[in-house]
Amino acid sequence: MAANDWGSSRLAGDLHAFLQEIRLAGFQYRREDRILEKFDAYCAAQGEGSHGLTRPLVDGFCYGIAYEKPSTQYAKERVLRRFGTFLARRGQEAYICPVSARPRNAYQPYIFTIEELRPLFRASDSRAAHPLSTRSRTDPLLFRLVYGCGLRISEALNLQVHDVDVDAGTLTIRQAKNGKDRRIPIAPGLVSRCRQYQVMMYGSGGSTTYFFPNRTGGRLNHTTVYREFRTFLWQAGIPHSGHGPRIHDLRHSYCVHCLWQWVQNGKDLLNALPYLSAYLGHADFRGTEYYLRLTAEVYPDLVAQLEAALGSIIPHGGYSLEDTD
Repeated sequence: MAANDWGSSRLAGDLHAFLQEIRLAGFQYRREDRILEKFDAYCAAQGEGSHGLTRPLVDGFCYGIAYEKPSTQYAKERVLRRFGTFLARRGQEAYICPVSARPRNAYQPYIFTIEELRPLFRASDSRAAHPLSTRSRTDPLLFRLVYGCGLRISEALNLQVHDVDVDAGTLTIRQAKNGKDRRIPIAPGLVSRCRQYQVMMYGSGGSTTYFFPNRTGGRLNHTTVYREFRTFLWQAGIPHSGHGPRIHDLRHSYCVHCLWQWVQNGKDLLNALPYLSAYLGHADFRGTEYYLRLTAEVYPDLVAQLEAALGSIIPHGGYSLEDTD
């Protein structure tokens, strides 16, 4: 069946209008499209929809299948909640579905404050040099780059010297999680640090080796990096619960701080979010939308502004590794 080649219920027109609004904002919404298609078929089979988006209709679709995975129910709830909010914003009566199911691997990301990041980076700067290790040189830049560019730690560790263009001020991210390379800009302060690091590590010549190598020139091991990160947390006075903070929370923190600045500066988030999604290397908007809720939770005074600007797409409920990684 061709994309969007569906629609047999009384709600089909509204469903397509909702999907079109999301797509016009630059989001692919592929999985959500399939959920909306199934919901349309469900409404048609039930002969429902003439009275709008009602609670019995939503509950039947979300919970009517015995032994359905909680993650599937969760995905349905999220889509229909956004659809209901979309209808309400257009002046139509609609049931706003709460998000009660929990996705698999639910967790609460740790968002570092700026006051915590400073001593964390200072701790990485204080690592003593060792003749058999390059960590005193790699660690200060590695963790700053993960935060400053919102990188996955695997993306940072996979960087090779030729991927860091200090003249253009860009990183080329290869072997990303979603199988697509991307090129992203770096802040001027980080460009300067990268230039100094390259000269210190490799001189003026080019190299095809890893940008953050181990002592034999190979790729740094993630476990080794995480062990050092735990040490820096302790030195910075940031408690570790056994479940976090994790290195990946630097990426979460970058996104939340970025969104906070955009809201403070009055930027149009609906238009700006696709750029953040592309910068982070997300396959679609699902990977970016949770940062809206995280931002609202960390900065509760922004909730009203976020709800007003993004009422139909701001998520509610828990967090999923699938969605936020």
